[in-house]
Amino acid sequence: MAAATVAAVTGLLATAPAATGSPRERQAAEPGAVVSLGDSYISGEAGRWAGNTDANPVNFPRIDALGPTAYFDNAGRTAERIAQCHRSRSAEIHLGLPGTESENLACSGARTDSFRAPKGAAKPGLDFSAAAGVPGQAAQLEEYARDHHVRMVAVSIGGNDFRFGDVVASCVLAYLNPLPKSCGQDAANRARFTEEAVRQRAGDIAGGLRNIGQAMLRAGYETDEYDVVVQNYPAPIPHGRDFRYPAPLGARQTLGGCAFNDRDADWAVDSVLPAVGRAVEQGIDRSGLDNVRFLDLSHSMDGHRLCERGVGLVEPVRGAVSRWTDPGAADRTEWISWVRTVTAVLPPFQVQEALHPNHWGQLALRNCLRQAYTSVNSDRAPKSRLACTGGGPGLNGRGEPRMKLS
Repeated sequence: MAAATVAAVTGLLATAPAATGSPRERQAAEPGAVVSLGDSYISGEAGRWAGNTDANPVNFPRIDALGPTAYFDNAGRTAERIAQCHRSRSAEIHLGLPGTESENLACSGARTDSFRAPKGAAKPGLDFSAAAGVPGQAAQLEEYARDHHVRMVAVSIGGNDFRFGDVVASCVLAYLNPLPKSCGQDAANRARFTEEAVRQRAGDIAGGLRNIGQAMLRAGYETDEYDVVVQNYPAPIPHGRDFRYPAPLGARQTLGGCAFNDRDADWAVDSVLPAVGRAVEQGIDRSGLDNVRFLDLSHSMDGHRLCERGVGLVEPVRGAVSRWTDPGAADRTEWISWVRTVTAVLPPFQVQEALHPNHWGQLALRNCLRQAYTSVNSDRAPKSRLACTGGGPGLNGRGEPRMKLS
């Protein structure tokens, strides 16, 4: 079993020459590396699509930024190393800095613990377990860190521990139900986000972060040789009053793929996401690690959220722009992927892409993370809490939306 686990870890990671000496001794001789761990909000889920369009197949190519191989992450770009992890090429960890390698070990659908999804898909968590059928992400990090000088580990985790996807599904069904209904008033949904639930999930997150510290220690690192940047989740939808489509008669879903009632949208923005964010911050505090920075992304998508006023679709008739490559497309379109119902059951769209930052959203978060990485590695004392928000219109020299770190 031990031999099989080692072989599995080796197969999941890019091959590299064996390194000698401690990470500190290797620093001068080898390029640095950054690694991402966690769930779909850092794996690159939905990174294929640069904006949203309607169900007309003619319009699909208008938003296809990466093509059908978007999530292929093996050496030959022919398949996923772990099916359905959806590690896209637009994922934020690929900072593109000279002399800095990047490795994406995150997996869409991951929780703090490893498990197999109902259909058998492997979901490695922030642990050393092989319960998913593959090594946990902490074990993968340890193996990678032995052969690379890791300077930063970026983490997004916790949403799936709250079963956030189940809550979203219930909100969509509540909107599509012909009888008045509210997912935010459902007792089971509300129970997921009580302060007691927040404390429990914070404990899970703290355990995952301690596993990261343990993985790096096993790989030969001291805590002052690398930083951990833990981010929370951006709001994917606006308050009900800020939707550009009316709520009645299913218009929000048919016109914009945003099947939320006003009341439920307000509950999600004002109660659900803050509860998850508190769990992340409490998890950092309870982890006991002294090299962790918190990156607040709560408002990073503001102005470009799904169905928000001021932005639109990518299509020639009723859209803001005709193609994602049009000048100003990033400024005028949404950065969150559409919640698809009927159209999601057939390719090229996939159900799990819903409500995730799309290609533009991923590039915006990459800009945030690069600034955070530069900040914690600067000569001045790094801040323990950072926040990233929109930085004005236009793209930077890397083709990313402008973002501001504070």
